[in-house]
Amino acid sequence: MTIETVSTNRSFGGTQGVYRHASRETGTPMVFSVFVPDHAPGAKLPVVWYLSGLTCTHANVTEKGEFRRVCAELGLVFVAPDTSPRGDDVPDDEAYDFGKGAGFYVDAARAPWAANFRMRSYIESELPEVIGAHFPADMARQGIMGHSMGGHGALTISLRNPGRFRSTSAFAPIVSPMSCPWGEKALGGYLGPDRAAWREYDACALIEDGARVPELLVDQGDADAFLKEQLKPELLEAACAKAGIPLTLGMREGYDHSYYFISTFMEPHLRWHHERLVR
Repeated sequence: MTIETVSTNRSFGGTQGVYRHASRETGTPMVFSVFVPDHAPGAKLPVVWYLSGLTCTHANVTEKGEFRRVCAELGLVFVAPDTSPRGDDVPDDEAYDFGKGAGFYVDAARAPWAANFRMRSYIESELPEVIGAHFPADMARQGIMGHSMGGHGALTISLRNPGRFRSTSAFAPIVSPMSCPWGEKALGGYLGPDRAAWREYDACALIEDGARVPELLVDQGDADAFLKEQLKPELLEAACAKAGIPLTLGMREGYDHSYYFISTFMEPHLRWHHERLVR
């Protein structure tokens, strides 16, 4: 389980690194970034995972997320994986919302995607092993968050793994891929036409089927161009209300889907995670 250091930079009293390793799950090299605050020798720090959205790599949040100052202050390791396998031999699609950059955090079941598109297993199993082995991460204190497609990933991964994450939040998540064009295309393309097989990748369906987390934090811009057709936070609100899951849903006036929105609310999300990770 070796990793290659692509780059490191000092920032806010910590180290921002970018790393590469050969993934057993995707069969490709995978790149991810990790910010590690300065810390006492031998100390283990709580970890926040950030899952990115459509078309993104690790670099989007690493360069535009504005998380390092508060992570350094609070002592949080911040991990940002890629959104899909990449490489010349990896299948792709001409559309932005399928194929490379659009892994949807699923384990694909259909050819030609099944061989490489195993982002669920990569995020749930393989990358945590890498992080635990190579970084001062306290894997007993993990939080997870994400944006858009990555918000879908954060919600579903947390719901499928009860007890692993002490905190779960999202920016403008796709709350029900079964109920929007992005999700129907991705789940149908990767998994096939049996909609029953899609339910484990839909936060609202998981909650309906009995999955639970202690609470959720979601922020959503009301000027988001994808709000009504793709994101539909009201579906998550209804599912949480029926299941008794406390949901804090912030509808942010004038904010869109971009990193201007994400970076604005990154600090309160990280402080919210920190409160739950140090209890």
